Amino acid sequence: MKSLRPESINHFKITLAWALTFNGYGPVAEEIEKKPKKTPRDADTLKDIVALTKRRGFVFPGSEIYGGLSNTFDYGPYGVELMRNLRNLWWKSFVLERDDVVGLDSSIILHPKVWEASGHVGSFNDPLIDCKNCKSRFRADHILEETGVDTKKLTLESLVEAFRARQETLQCSVCGNKGTFTEPRQFNLMFSTKTGSVSGSDLEVYLRPETAQGIFINFKNITDTCRVKIPFGVAQVGKSFRNEIVARQFVFRTREFEQLELEFFCAPGSQKEWFEHWCAFCMNWLYSIGLKKENLRLRQHDPEERSHYSENTADIEYKFPFGWGELWGIASRTDYDLTQHVKVSKKNLEYFDSETNTKYIPYVVEPSLGLNRLTLAVLCDSYLVEKEGTPEQRIVLGMNPKLSPVKVGIFPLQKKDGLPELAMEIHRKLSKLFPVEYDVSGSIGKRYYRQDELGTPFCITVDYDSLKDRTVTVRLRDTTEQKREKIDSLPEILNRLIFS
Repeated sequence: MKSLRPESINHFKITLAWALTFNGYGPVAEEIEKKPKKTPRDADTLKDIVALTKRRGFVFPGSEIYGGLSNTFDYGPYGVELMRNLRNLWWKSFVLERDDVVGLDSSIILHPKVWEASGHVGSFNDPLIDCKNCKSRFRADHILEETGVDTKKLTLESLVEAFRARQETLQCSVCGNKGTFTEPRQFNLMFSTKTGSVSGSDLEVYLRPETAQGIFINFKNITDTCRVKIPFGVAQVGKSFRNEIVARQFVFRTREFEQLELEFFCAPGSQKEWFEHWCAFCMNWLYSIGLKKENLRLRQHDPEERSHYSENTADIEYKFPFGWGELWGIASRTDYDLTQHVKVSKKNLEYFDSETNTKYIPYVVEPSLGLNRLTLAVLCDSYLVEKEGTPEQRIVLGMNPKLSPVKVGIFPLQKKDGLPELAMEIHRKLSKLFPVEYDVSGSIGKRYYRQDELGTPFCITVDYDSLKDRTVTVRLRDTTEQKREKIDSLPEILNRLIFS
Protein backbone atom coordinates (compact mmCIF):
# COMPACT_ATOMS: atom_id res chain seq x y z
CA MET A 1 0.00 0.00 0.00
CA LYS A 2 1.16 3.50 -0.80
CA SER A 3 1.84 5.58 2.28
CA LEU A 4 0.05 8.90 2.65
CA ARG A 5 2.22 11.40 4.47
CA PRO A 6 1.02 14.82 5.67
CA GLU A 7 2.83 16.52 2.81
CA SER A 8 0.81 14.45 0.34
CA ILE A 9 -2.61 15.40 1.66
CA ASN A 10 -3.49 17.14 -1.61
CA HIS A 11 -3.00 13.86 -3.45
CA PHE A 12 -5.24 12.13 -0.93
CA LYS A 13 -7.99 14.71 -1.51
CA ILE A 14 -8.07 13.91 -5.21
CA THR A 15 -9.28 10.39 -4.42
CA LEU A 16 -12.54 11.69 -2.91
CA ALA A 17 -15.25 11.58 -5.53
CA TRP A 18 -17.12 14.62 -4.30
CA ALA A 19 -16.28 15.10 -0.65
CA LEU A 20 -14.26 18.16 -1.55
CA THR A 21 -15.92 19.11 -4.83
CA PHE A 22 -19.56 18.88 -3.81
CA ASN A 23 -20.91 16.25 -6.19
CA GLY A 24 -18.85 17.17 -9.21
CA TYR A 25 -19.00 20.96 -9.27
CA GLY A 26 -15.20 21.29 -9.33
CA PRO A 27 -12.38 20.09 -11.59
CA VAL A 28 -11.36 17.29 -9.21
CA ALA A 29 -14.47 15.32 -10.17
CA GLU A 30 -13.07 14.83 -13.67
CA GLU A 31 -10.09 12.95 -12.21
CA ILE A 32 -12.26 10.35 -10.48
CA GLU A 33 -13.06 7.12 -12.24
CA LYS A 34 -16.82 6.95 -12.71
CA LYS A 35 -18.64 3.87 -11.48
CA PRO A 36 -22.03 2.62 -12.73
CA LYS A 37 -24.68 4.18 -10.54
CA LYS A 38 -28.45 4.25 -10.35
CA THR A 39 -29.97 7.69 -9.97
CA PRO A 40 -33.09 7.70 -7.79
CA ARG A 41 -35.78 9.46 -9.80
CA ASP A 42 -38.83 7.21 -9.48
CA ALA A 43 -41.41 6.23 -6.89
CA ASP A 44 -39.98 2.72 -6.50
CA THR A 45 -36.68 4.21 -5.43
CA LEU A 46 -38.47 6.24 -2.74
CA LYS A 47 -39.72 2.95 -1.32
CA ASP A 48 -36.13 1.69 -1.27
CA ILE A 49 -34.98 4.83 0.51
CA VAL A 50 -37.78 4.59 3.08
CA ALA A 51 -36.83 0.96 3.72
CA LEU A 52 -33.17 1.93 4.11
CA THR A 53 -33.97 4.68 6.62
CA LYS A 54 -35.88 2.20 8.80
CA ARG A 55 -33.36 -0.63 8.43
CA ARG A 56 -30.34 1.55 9.21
CA GLY A 57 -31.78 3.72 11.98
CA PHE A 58 -32.44 7.03 10.24
CA VAL A 59 -36.25 7.29 10.53
CA PHE A 60 -38.77 5.12 12.41
CA PRO A 61 -42.59 5.14 12.18
CA GLY A 62 -44.06 7.01 15.13
CA SER A 63 -45.52 4.97 18.02
CA GLU A 64 -44.78 1.79 16.09
CA ILE A 65 -45.23 -0.68 18.96
CA TYR A 66 -48.83 0.55 19.32
CA GLY A 67 -49.61 0.13 15.65
CA GLY A 68 -48.28 3.51 14.63
CA LEU A 69 -49.78 7.01 14.54
CA SER A 70 -50.56 8.36 11.11
CA ASN A 71 -47.92 10.68 9.68
CA THR A 72 -45.64 10.82 12.70
CA PHE A 73 -41.99 9.84 12.57
CA ASP A 74 -39.14 9.43 15.02
CA TYR A 75 -35.57 10.13 13.93
CA GLY A 76 -33.18 7.37 14.98
CA PRO A 77 -29.52 7.63 16.00
CA TYR A 78 -28.23 8.26 12.47
CA GLY A 79 -31.14 10.48 11.44
CA VAL A 80 -30.52 12.67 14.48
CA GLU A 81 -26.86 13.09 13.52
CA LEU A 82 -27.68 13.90 9.90
CA MET A 83 -30.23 16.53 10.92
CA ARG A 84 -27.86 17.99 13.53
CA ASN A 85 -25.15 18.34 10.89
CA LEU A 86 -27.54 20.08 8.50
CA ARG A 87 -28.82 22.35 11.23
CA ASN A 88 -25.32 23.31 12.34
CA LEU A 89 -24.11 23.98 8.80
CA TRP A 90 -27.13 26.21 8.16
CA TRP A 91 -26.55 28.15 11.38
CA LYS A 92 -22.86 28.52 10.58
CA SER A 93 -23.54 29.94 7.11
CA PHE A 94 -26.58 32.08 7.90
CA VAL A 95 -25.65 33.38 11.36
CA LEU A 96 -22.07 32.80 12.50
CA GLU A 97 -20.36 33.73 9.24
CA ARG A 98 -22.47 36.85 8.66
CA ASP A 99 -22.25 40.11 10.57
CA ASP A 100 -25.83 41.10 9.74
CA VAL A 101 -27.78 38.21 11.30
CA VAL A 102 -28.47 37.33 14.95
CA GLY A 103 -30.25 34.34 16.49
CA LEU A 104 -33.43 33.79 18.51
CA ASP A 105 -35.32 30.94 20.15
CA SER A 106 -38.93 31.98 20.78
CA SER A 107 -41.67 30.06 22.55
CA ILE A 108 -43.73 27.42 20.76
CA ILE A 109 -46.88 28.65 22.51
CA LEU A 110 -47.55 32.35 21.90
CA HIS A 111 -50.37 34.62 23.00
CA PRO A 112 -53.46 33.90 20.85
CA LYS A 113 -53.60 37.53 19.73
CA VAL A 114 -50.33 36.92 17.87
CA TRP A 115 -52.18 34.62 15.49
CA GLU A 116 -55.12 37.01 15.19
CA ALA A 117 -52.72 39.76 14.15
CA SER A 118 -50.86 37.55 11.68
CA GLY A 119 -54.10 36.39 10.04
CA HIS A 120 -53.66 32.72 10.90
CA VAL A 121 -56.88 32.50 12.92
CA GLY A 122 -58.98 33.86 10.08
CA SER A 123 -57.23 32.65 6.94
CA PHE A 124 -54.86 29.75 7.66
CA ASN A 125 -57.13 27.16 6.08
CA ASP A 126 -57.19 24.21 3.69
CA PRO A 127 -60.19 23.21 1.51
CA LEU A 128 -61.45 19.82 2.76
CA ILE A 129 -63.97 17.27 1.58
CA ASP A 130 -65.44 14.18 3.24
CA CYS A 131 -66.55 10.89 1.72
CA LYS A 132 -70.20 10.41 2.73
CA ASN A 133 -69.80 6.64 2.52
CA CYS A 134 -66.64 5.88 4.57
CA LYS A 135 -66.27 9.26 6.34
CA SER A 136 -62.64 9.66 5.17
CA ARG A 137 -61.38 13.23 4.85
CA PHE A 138 -59.27 14.62 1.98
CA ARG A 139 -57.87 17.88 0.68
CA ALA A 140 -60.00 18.98 -2.23
CA ASP A 141 -57.10 20.54 -4.13
CA HIS A 142 -55.11 17.28 -3.91
CA ILE A 143 -58.06 15.28 -5.27
CA LEU A 144 -58.43 17.71 -8.19
CA GLU A 145 -54.69 17.70 -8.90
CA GLU A 146 -54.89 13.95 -9.43
CA THR A 147 -57.31 14.62 -12.31
CA GLY A 148 -54.89 17.08 -13.94
CA VAL A 149 -56.29 20.36 -12.58
CA ASP A 150 -53.72 23.03 -11.67
CA THR A 151 -55.07 24.27 -8.33
CA LYS A 152 -52.22 26.63 -7.41
CA LYS A 153 -53.97 29.71 -8.81
CA LEU A 154 -57.55 28.81 -7.80
CA THR A 155 -59.49 30.73 -5.19
CA LEU A 156 -61.85 28.78 -2.93
CA GLU A 157 -64.79 29.81 -5.12
CA SER A 158 -63.14 28.67 -8.37
CA LEU A 159 -61.93 25.48 -6.67
CA VAL A 160 -65.52 24.71 -5.64
CA GLU A 161 -66.67 25.28 -9.23
CA ALA A 162 -63.97 22.95 -10.58
CA PHE A 163 -64.94 20.37 -7.98
CA ARG A 164 -68.65 20.54 -8.83
CA ALA A 165 -67.90 20.02 -12.52
CA ARG A 166 -66.11 16.74 -11.73
CA GLN A 167 -67.86 15.64 -8.55
CA GLU A 168 -69.69 12.66 -10.02
CA THR A 169 -66.50 11.17 -11.47
CA LEU A 170 -64.23 11.65 -8.43
CA GLN A 171 -63.45 8.38 -6.68
CA CYS A 172 -62.69 7.88 -2.99
CA SER A 173 -59.33 6.16 -2.62
CA VAL A 174 -60.47 4.45 0.60
CA CYS A 175 -63.84 2.89 -0.21
CA GLY A 176 -63.71 3.16 -4.03
CA ASN A 177 -67.12 4.84 -4.43
CA LYS A 178 -67.64 7.69 -6.87
CA GLY A 179 -69.67 10.85 -6.41
CA THR A 180 -69.80 10.57 -2.62
CA PHE A 181 -67.76 13.64 -1.67
CA THR A 182 -69.13 16.67 0.15
CA GLU A 183 -68.38 20.11 -1.27
CA PRO A 184 -65.05 21.73 -0.26
CA ARG A 185 -65.06 23.82 2.91
CA GLN A 186 -62.32 25.62 4.81
CA PHE A 187 -60.57 23.96 7.77
CA ASN A 188 -58.10 25.80 10.03
CA LEU A 189 -54.70 24.11 10.19
CA MET A 190 -53.59 25.22 13.65
CA PHE A 191 -53.46 22.85 16.61
CA SER A 192 -55.30 24.36 19.56
CA THR A 193 -54.86 23.55 23.24
CA LYS A 194 -55.70 25.06 26.64
CA THR A 195 -53.48 26.81 29.14
CA GLY A 196 -54.41 27.71 32.70
CA SER A 197 -54.45 26.12 36.15
CA VAL A 198 -58.01 26.92 37.25
CA SER A 199 -60.96 25.05 35.76
CA GLY A 200 -63.16 27.34 33.72
CA SER A 201 -60.46 29.97 33.26
CA ASP A 202 -58.51 28.12 30.57
CA LEU A 203 -57.21 30.22 27.69
CA GLU A 204 -57.32 28.71 24.22
CA VAL A 205 -53.86 28.88 22.64
CA TYR A 206 -52.22 27.38 19.59
CA LEU A 207 -49.08 25.46 18.80
CA ARG A 208 -47.22 27.73 16.40
CA PRO A 209 -47.73 26.91 12.70
CA GLU A 210 -44.53 28.81 11.83
CA THR A 211 -41.54 30.27 13.66
CA ALA A 212 -41.70 33.66 11.93
CA GLN A 213 -44.16 35.38 14.28
CA GLY A 214 -41.92 34.75 17.29
CA ILE A 215 -39.30 36.83 15.48
CA PHE A 216 -41.66 39.67 14.61
CA ILE A 217 -42.99 40.11 18.16
CA ASN A 218 -39.38 40.28 19.43
CA PHE A 219 -38.28 42.86 16.86
CA LYS A 220 -38.22 45.75 19.34
CA ASN A 221 -36.50 43.64 22.02
CA ILE A 222 -33.70 42.83 19.60
CA THR A 223 -33.23 46.37 18.29
CA ASP A 224 -33.22 47.73 21.87
CA THR A 225 -30.68 45.23 23.25
CA CYS A 226 -28.38 44.09 20.47
CA ARG A 227 -27.35 47.37 18.79
CA VAL A 228 -28.30 45.99 15.40
CA LYS A 229 -28.84 48.32 12.49
CA ILE A 230 -31.00 47.81 9.42
CA PRO A 231 -30.45 45.88 7.25
CA PHE A 232 -30.20 42.89 9.59
CA GLY A 233 -31.75 39.47 10.00
CA VAL A 234 -33.00 37.28 12.84
CA ALA A 235 -32.62 33.51 12.46
CA GLN A 236 -34.47 30.81 14.33
CA VAL A 237 -34.50 27.02 14.39
CA GLY A 238 -37.51 25.27 15.87
CA LYS A 239 -40.55 23.03 15.64
CA SER A 240 -43.80 24.09 14.00
CA PHE A 241 -47.13 22.29 13.88
CA ARG A 242 -49.83 22.16 11.22
CA ASN A 243 -52.90 19.96 11.33
CA GLU A 244 -52.40 18.62 7.81
CA ILE A 245 -55.33 16.36 7.00
CA VAL A 246 -53.61 14.68 4.09
CA ALA A 247 -49.94 14.41 4.95
CA ARG A 248 -47.97 12.33 2.48
CA GLN A 249 -44.71 11.40 0.77
CA PHE A 250 -42.89 10.11 3.83
CA VAL A 251 -41.40 13.05 5.82
CA PHE A 252 -42.05 15.59 3.03
CA ARG A 253 -45.34 16.77 4.54
CA THR A 254 -45.92 16.09 8.23
CA ARG A 255 -47.93 17.64 11.05
CA GLU A 256 -44.83 18.27 13.14
CA PHE A 257 -41.76 19.64 11.42
CA GLU A 258 -38.65 21.73 12.04
CA GLN A 259 -37.96 25.04 10.33
CA LEU A 260 -34.73 26.88 9.61
CA GLU A 261 -36.12 30.36 9.23
CA LEU A 262 -34.74 33.85 8.73
CA GLU A 263 -36.53 37.20 8.77
CA PHE A 264 -34.37 39.87 7.15
CA PHE A 265 -35.39 43.45 7.96
CA CYS A 266 -34.53 46.12 5.42
CA ALA A 267 -35.44 49.69 4.49
CA PRO A 268 -38.50 50.15 2.27
CA GLY A 269 -37.34 50.30 -1.34
CA SER A 270 -34.39 47.93 -0.84
CA GLN A 271 -36.44 44.74 -0.57
CA LYS A 272 -36.07 43.80 -4.26
CA GLU A 273 -32.29 43.78 -3.98
CA TRP A 274 -32.38 41.71 -0.78
CA PHE A 275 -34.92 39.29 -2.24
CA GLU A 276 -32.56 38.58 -5.14
CA HIS A 277 -29.64 38.30 -2.71
CA TRP A 278 -31.33 35.67 -0.59
CA CYS A 279 -32.55 33.66 -3.60
CA ALA A 280 -28.95 33.38 -4.82
CA PHE A 281 -27.47 32.85 -1.34
CA CYS A 282 -29.86 30.00 -0.50
CA MET A 283 -29.37 28.26 -3.84
CA ASN A 284 -25.58 28.45 -3.55
CA TRP A 285 -25.75 27.05 -0.03
CA LEU A 286 -27.63 24.00 -1.28
CA TYR A 287 -24.93 23.48 -3.91
CA SER A 288 -22.26 23.80 -1.23
CA ILE A 289 -23.66 20.96 0.86
CA GLY A 290 -23.64 18.67 -2.15
CA LEU A 291 -27.12 18.66 -3.72
CA LYS A 292 -26.92 18.15 -7.47
CA LYS A 293 -27.65 21.13 -9.67
CA GLU A 294 -29.89 19.15 -11.98
CA ASN A 295 -32.20 18.33 -9.06
CA LEU A 296 -32.70 21.97 -8.01
CA ARG A 297 -34.62 24.82 -9.58
CA LEU A 298 -35.88 28.27 -8.59
CA ARG A 299 -39.55 28.75 -9.40
CA GLN A 300 -41.10 32.22 -9.29
CA HIS A 301 -44.68 32.44 -8.03
CA ASP A 302 -47.31 34.03 -10.25
CA PRO A 303 -49.12 36.98 -8.63
CA GLU A 304 -52.30 34.90 -8.16
CA GLU A 305 -50.33 32.24 -6.31
CA ARG A 306 -48.69 34.50 -3.73
CA SER A 307 -49.87 34.98 -0.18
CA HIS A 308 -51.85 38.17 0.38
CA TYR A 309 -48.94 39.81 2.22
CA SER A 310 -46.28 38.95 -0.38
CA GLU A 311 -45.13 41.21 -3.19
CA ASN A 312 -42.75 38.55 -4.50
CA THR A 313 -42.26 34.87 -3.73
CA ALA A 314 -40.01 32.15 -5.12
CA ASP A 315 -39.56 28.52 -4.18
CA ILE A 316 -36.36 26.55 -4.45
CA GLU A 317 -37.71 23.17 -5.52
CA TYR A 318 -36.02 19.78 -5.39
CA LYS A 319 -36.71 16.92 -7.77
CA PHE A 320 -37.79 14.19 -5.36
CA PRO A 321 -38.54 10.69 -6.68
CA PHE A 322 -42.24 11.65 -6.62
CA GLY A 323 -41.64 14.90 -8.54
CA TRP A 324 -40.68 18.51 -7.92
CA GLY A 325 -41.50 19.75 -4.43
CA GLU A 326 -40.89 22.92 -2.44
CA LEU A 327 -37.72 22.82 -0.37
CA TRP A 328 -37.13 26.47 0.48
CA GLY A 329 -39.64 29.32 0.32
CA ILE A 330 -38.33 32.89 -0.11
CA ALA A 331 -40.91 35.64 0.30
CA SER A 332 -40.82 39.43 0.23
CA ARG A 333 -43.39 40.05 2.99
CA THR A 334 -43.38 43.88 2.77
CA ASP A 335 -44.17 45.53 6.14
CA TYR A 336 -47.31 43.45 6.63
CA ASP A 337 -46.35 41.51 9.76
CA LEU A 338 -44.93 44.35 11.85
CA THR A 339 -47.79 46.64 10.80
CA GLN A 340 -50.36 44.04 11.89
CA HIS A 341 -48.69 43.63 15.27
CA VAL A 342 -48.65 47.42 15.71
CA LYS A 343 -52.42 47.52 15.07
CA VAL A 344 -53.30 44.69 17.45
CA SER A 345 -50.75 45.23 20.23
CA LYS A 346 -50.90 49.06 20.10
CA LYS A 347 -47.09 49.07 20.52
CA ASN A 348 -44.75 51.24 18.50
CA LEU A 349 -42.54 49.00 16.35
CA GLU A 350 -41.08 51.72 14.17
CA TYR A 351 -37.34 51.71 13.54
CA PHE A 352 -35.34 54.91 13.85
CA ASP A 353 -32.71 55.10 11.12
CA SER A 354 -29.91 57.30 12.47
CA GLU A 355 -28.29 57.59 9.04
CA THR A 356 -31.35 59.08 7.35
CA ASN A 357 -32.88 60.54 10.52
CA THR A 358 -36.23 58.92 9.68
CA LYS A 359 -38.63 56.46 11.27
CA TYR A 360 -40.30 53.63 9.39
CA ILE A 361 -41.71 50.12 9.62
CA PRO A 362 -39.08 47.87 8.01
CA TYR A 363 -39.79 45.60 5.08
CA VAL A 364 -39.00 41.90 5.45
CA VAL A 365 -37.54 39.22 3.18
CA GLU A 366 -38.04 35.71 4.53
CA PRO A 367 -36.08 32.61 3.47
CA SER A 368 -37.79 29.64 5.18
CA LEU A 369 -36.38 26.12 4.90
CA GLY A 370 -37.91 22.87 6.18
CA LEU A 371 -35.26 20.72 7.88
CA ASN A 372 -37.24 17.50 7.43
CA ARG A 373 -37.59 18.10 3.70
CA LEU A 374 -33.92 19.01 3.44
CA THR A 375 -33.03 15.74 5.19
CA LEU A 376 -35.19 13.81 2.72
CA ALA A 377 -33.58 15.66 -0.21
CA VAL A 378 -30.08 14.75 1.03
CA LEU A 379 -31.07 11.09 1.39
CA CYS A 380 -32.61 11.02 -2.10
CA ASP A 381 -29.72 12.90 -3.68
CA SER A 382 -27.02 10.69 -2.17
CA TYR A 383 -28.72 7.30 -2.57
CA LEU A 384 -26.79 5.17 -5.08
CA VAL A 385 -26.90 1.55 -6.12
CA GLU A 386 -23.76 0.21 -7.80
CA LYS A 387 -23.69 -3.00 -9.86
CA GLU A 388 -27.37 -3.51 -9.21
CA GLY A 389 -28.61 -7.08 -9.37
CA THR A 390 -25.13 -8.61 -9.17
CA PRO A 391 -23.40 -10.34 -6.25
CA GLU A 392 -21.23 -7.21 -5.97
CA GLN A 393 -24.22 -4.88 -5.54
CA ARG A 394 -23.40 -2.02 -3.19
CA ILE A 395 -25.79 0.56 -1.73
CA VAL A 396 -24.13 3.85 -0.89
CA LEU A 397 -25.25 7.11 0.66
CA GLY A 398 -22.68 9.23 -1.13
CA MET A 399 -23.30 12.40 0.85
CA ASN A 400 -20.92 15.22 1.69
CA PRO A 401 -18.68 14.02 4.56
CA LYS A 402 -19.70 17.10 6.55
CA LEU A 403 -23.23 15.69 6.60
CA SER A 404 -22.40 12.03 7.25
CA PRO A 405 -23.79 10.77 10.59
CA VAL A 406 -20.64 8.69 11.11
CA LYS A 407 -17.35 10.06 9.84
CA VAL A 408 -15.12 7.00 10.31
CA GLY A 409 -15.68 3.28 10.79
CA ILE A 410 -12.94 1.46 12.71
CA PHE A 411 -12.45 -2.30 12.26
CA PRO A 412 -9.96 -4.71 13.81
CA LEU A 413 -9.21 -7.47 11.31
CA GLN A 414 -9.59 -10.12 14.02
CA LYS A 415 -11.03 -10.22 17.53
CA LYS A 416 -7.73 -11.32 19.03
CA ASP A 417 -3.95 -10.81 19.21
CA GLY A 418 -4.17 -7.20 20.39
CA LEU A 419 -5.98 -5.89 17.29
CA PRO A 420 -9.16 -4.85 19.17
CA GLU A 421 -7.08 -2.99 21.75
CA LEU A 422 -5.24 -0.97 19.08
CA ALA A 423 -8.52 -0.31 17.24
CA MET A 424 -10.06 1.03 20.46
CA GLU A 425 -7.03 3.27 20.97
CA ILE A 426 -7.74 4.82 17.56
CA HIS A 427 -11.44 5.02 18.41
CA ARG A 428 -10.75 6.97 21.59
CA LYS A 429 -8.45 9.38 19.75
CA LEU A 430 -10.79 10.09 16.81
CA SER A 431 -14.04 10.18 18.81
CA LYS A 432 -12.84 13.41 20.39
CA LEU A 433 -13.02 15.02 16.95
CA PHE A 434 -16.15 13.59 15.31
CA PRO A 435 -18.59 10.62 15.43
CA VAL A 436 -16.87 7.27 14.81
CA GLU A 437 -18.12 3.70 14.95
CA TYR A 438 -16.32 0.55 16.10
CA ASP A 439 -17.36 -2.73 14.45
CA VAL A 440 -15.96 -6.26 14.90
CA SER A 441 -18.91 -8.27 13.50
CA GLY A 442 -18.67 -10.10 10.17
CA SER A 443 -16.16 -9.97 7.37
CA ILE A 444 -14.33 -6.78 6.50
CA GLY A 445 -16.31 -6.57 3.26
CA LYS A 446 -19.64 -6.72 5.10
CA ARG A 447 -18.46 -4.11 7.56
CA TYR A 448 -17.47 -1.81 4.69
CA TYR A 449 -20.89 -2.22 3.08
CA ARG A 450 -22.70 -1.49 6.34
CA GLN A 451 -20.85 1.80 6.63
CA ASP A 452 -21.46 2.60 2.93
CA GLU A 453 -25.21 2.44 3.63
CA LEU A 454 -24.75 4.94 6.46
CA GLY A 455 -22.77 7.33 4.25
CA THR A 456 -19.57 6.91 6.26
CA PRO A 457 -16.81 8.46 4.09
CA PHE A 458 -13.81 6.62 5.61
CA CYS A 459 -13.13 3.22 7.12
CA ILE A 460 -9.98 2.20 8.99
CA THR A 461 -8.84 -1.42 9.23
CA VAL A 462 -6.37 -2.47 11.90
CA ASP A 463 -4.37 -5.55 10.82
CA TYR A 464 -1.26 -7.42 11.95
CA ASP A 465 1.06 -4.99 10.16
CA SER A 466 -0.51 -2.26 12.31
CA LEU A 467 1.01 -3.89 15.38
CA LYS A 468 4.47 -3.74 13.81
CA ASP A 469 4.61 -0.28 12.22
CA ARG A 470 1.53 1.53 13.61
CA THR A 471 0.02 2.04 10.17
CA VAL A 472 -3.56 1.22 9.16
CA THR A 473 -5.55 0.81 5.95
CA VAL A 474 -7.77 3.79 5.15
CA ARG A 475 -10.58 2.93 2.74
CA LEU A 476 -12.52 5.62 0.85
CA ARG A 477 -16.28 5.22 0.46
CA ASP A 478 -16.73 6.74 -2.99
CA THR A 479 -13.88 5.02 -4.85
CA THR A 480 -13.26 2.05 -2.49
CA GLU A 481 -9.57 2.97 -2.84
CA GLN A 482 -7.35 1.88 0.06
CA LYS A 483 -4.19 3.52 1.40
CA ARG A 484 -1.80 2.98 4.30
CA GLU A 485 -1.45 5.78 6.81
CA LYS A 486 0.33 6.23 10.11
CA ILE A 487 -1.95 6.16 13.15
CA ASP A 488 -0.47 9.34 14.57
CA SER A 489 -1.33 11.25 11.36
CA LEU A 490 -5.00 10.18 11.25
CA PRO A 491 -6.54 13.04 13.29
CA GLU A 492 -4.95 15.76 11.18
CA ILE A 493 -5.58 14.12 7.82
CA LEU A 494 -9.16 13.03 8.43
CA ASN A 495 -10.15 16.30 10.06
CA ARG A 496 -8.89 18.24 7.03
CA LEU A 497 -10.56 15.92 4.54
CA ILE A 498 -13.94 16.00 6.27
CA PHE A 499 -14.22 19.67 7.14
CA SER A 500 -12.11 21.54 4.57
